[in-house]
Amino acid sequence: EEALLSGAIDLAVHSLKDMPTDLPDGLTLSAIPEREDPRDAMVGRSLDSLATKGRVGTSSLRRAAQLRAKRPDLEIENIRGNLDTRLRKLDEGQYDAIVLASAGLRRLGWENRITELLDPDVMCPAVGQGALAVETRSDGGAAEEIAKRLEHRESRIAVTAERAVLAALGGGCQVPIGAYATVDGDVVHLRAIIVSPDGTEIIRKQASGPVSEAATIGRALGEELLAQGGRQILEAVYGAA
Repeated sequence: EEALLSGAIDLAVHSLKDMPTDLPDGLTLSAIPEREDPRDAMVGRSLDSLATKGRVGTSSLRRAAQLRAKRPDLEIENIRGNLDTRLRKLDEGQYDAIVLASAGLRRLGWENRITELLDPDVMCPAVGQGALAVETRSDGGAAEEIAKRLEHRESRIAVTAERAVLAALGGGCQVPIGAYATVDGDVVHLRAIIVSPDGTEIIRKQASGPVSEAATIGRALGEELLAQGGRQILEAVYGAA
């Protein structure tokens, strides 16, 4: 972003999942290209086939919390490194399974490593997971105009709703928050969760409405999650951080 603002570059491509909901003045997300599959993937073993005390690797608090909610008998262990490193650790037997974003595996041509795609009702994805964002200066310049050609309407609407949930919750990418939106014609369907890190508490809400109100729907759903007990969960997480 500093390079964009200084004029050193004209365009930056990000994983939207890692982007804050507020952008610096002078910058804009000129395009959200068509989104890859936003679901999480089990690699190595399917979730139900794992034995009691099975070792599952993930570095995500969101994934770990939802795994504990579904399978409290599993041993959830931290895993670090890039995709190659994580797959190598799995193949070496350090874990019985690992959880990764299916989008990353697909983009690298490794979809054959996916054992199971987790339904969003089992593992609600991270906000913006599977989506790219093309960021430019908001000056109406050539880069902004060219980037707009990559825009995908449904993907923009979906991530707009999801990011509005995150903005309402004030969360980042390392908190147990999930949101997943789909678009059906002129209607956006949104579901979102807050999970306690130990998986014992899940607050789950959903809403639908006109695509033109995607951001409003997302904000309202986020506020509803907070009011229904999500605030206490997030305060406990931030307090322990």
